Amino acid sequence: MDNSKIGQHISEQFNKELEDIRNKVLMMGGLVENQIEQAIEAYTTGNMELAEQVIKQDNEVDLLEITIDQECTQILALRQPTAFDLRLLITVIKIIHEIERVGDKAERIAEMAIKQAGSEAKISHYELEHMAILVKGMLHDALDAFARMTLDDVPAITALDINVDREYDSILRQLITRMMEDPRNITRTLDVLWTVRALERIGDHACYICEHLVYMIQGEDVRHLSQEELEKRVKVSK
Repeated sequence: MDNSKIGQHISEQFNKELEDIRNKVLMMGGLVENQIEQAIEAYTTGNMELAEQVIKQDNEVDLLEITIDQECTQILALRQPTAFDLRLLITVIKIIHEIERVGDKAERIAEMAIKQAGSEAKISHYELEHMAILVKGMLHDALDAFARMTLDDVPAITALDINVDREYDSILRQLITRMMEDPRNITRTLDVLWTVRALERIGDHACYICEHLVYMIQGEDVRHLSQEELEKRVKVSK
């Protein structure tokens, strides 16, 4: 499936409204991707100015979510869309919620960067950055699938969540060991755990976006399915 699904209506204005909403979703996604990038950099380098910038950007993300939601609601009321157009609008409302939640996680990481400034409780920057690369890639590819309106990469994206969970479990074991070795580290180490947990959740939200895309394109609800079941259900173009 491609963008030809948009632009086949008698009303040219309707076409423009749908395309405008789609572009706003991608803009919102781009902002959040940038937030993640900057939040991780702030955390690993101790750049407090960058962390503050990430926190301020969250207002812009929230405003876009409200704007897109209102536009979708207006189109639903005035155009009374059916079939793919209806699923598109419902999916957009769900996806912007996932993107906004990812923005919240980036904000949380930035807050932890400020709180952890000068602390020795951080885990290896390599491990944190590696996990961040995984989830950023998942989110980027999920948004790209929405932009191209294709499910071709969806199974591969959701399959990566297993790797993210492994990274999370590995880091969690390290943090638990550190707290057991010296109880004085507990408070600071728990702050690090919140950062790692935020990254793990970003991967989950990327998977949720993929699930919403399956509903949009195939009209099938694949939430709560295993990876194997999802791969069987998703029809990709050859």
